[in-house]
Amino acid sequence: MQDTSKQYDAVISKCRSLFVNKMSDYGSAWRILRLPSLTDQIFIKAQRIRSLQQNAVRKVDEGEVSEFIGIINYCIMALIQLEKGVVEQPDLNTEEATELYDEKIALTKQLMQDKNHDYGEAWRDMRVSSLTDLILQKLLRVKQIEDNAGKTLVSEGIDANYQDMINYAVFALIHLGESSK
Repeated sequence: MQDTSKQYDAVISKCRSLFVNKMSDYGSAWRILRLPSLTDQIFIKAQRIRSLQQNAVRKVDEGEVSEFIGIINYCIMALIQLEKGVVEQPDLNTEEATELYDEKIALTKQLMQDKNHDYGEAWRDMRVSSLTDLILQKLLRVKQIEDNAGKTLVSEGIDANYQDMINYAVFALIHLGESSK
């Protein structure tokens, strides 16, 4: 589990760095996005990954790695929106947004560690394509929950699904990093 924790932190460090740099470029313009808009952004990225995995020809010179990073960062934005609500104008500076980012990641990493303990790191034997499919499944679940005005009868809420997507994307990035060595 120690290797997983270090690998997780290394992946998140790259994602966080990009998030901070984009905050410097764009500010917190993403704060105006409603949850379904963020869900759709994540869906687009997951669909592109699936397309890249299925098609031999690539017309845009960006691979799976940047898309998985995008999924992680958009999911964190969604978790922040769940907590703080949507605003009409950007309202967070880089420091505030980064603090929220770190809070959401700490909770999500703890969830990963708890599940990893119970599941025995089963994700290590999974294919990246399966992790992509699980992200897409979680997205379809989130869309359904959004269509149900956020209500569920017996299922976990939207936040848990975003956290799972983050963790699946981190696992995929760990796999992709290991396969490039």
